[in-house]
Amino acid sequence: MGRLPELKTFEGRWHLSRVIEDRRAQSEGQFEGSALFSPRPGKGEELDYIESGEMSYAHQPPMAARRAYIWQQAPGGIAVLFEDGRPFHVIEDAGAAPEAVHHCDPDLYHVSYDFLRWAAGWRAVWRVQGPRKDYRMVSEYRRG
Repeated sequence: MGRLPELKTFEGRWHLSRVIEDRRAQSEGQFEGSALFSPRPGKGEELDYIESGEMSYAHQPPMAARRAYIWQQAPGGIAVLFEDGRPFHVIEDAGAAPEAVHHCDPDLYHVSYDFLRWAAGWRAVWRVQGPRKDYRMVSEYRRG
């Protein structure tokens, strides 16, 4: 695969495994659960993204975790919005390994997507740095 998958091909349930390496706290967290992409009623080329599962962090007891976004077809790629509709970042159709950034003052979020093994799944690697945060988060998605 040499390009960004079409938005509609994300539709469905994905198994999601995530590792968070917090460099500042020198600790690690893990998330296990699922990500569901489903069509937004009456919204055409938009998908609701809802992930849910269990998060464990450092030596704390596991807890339920949930996150939601909106993915929509955009000129030249896929726009990812926060659940309330505010812009988050755009996955540009720049091949099967696009990158994007989001500035959340004062921290900078940088993501690298990897769709090269689309048949087996895909991954997103976030690197977050700033005065408040310093972590790397690797999310692995596979059908299921």
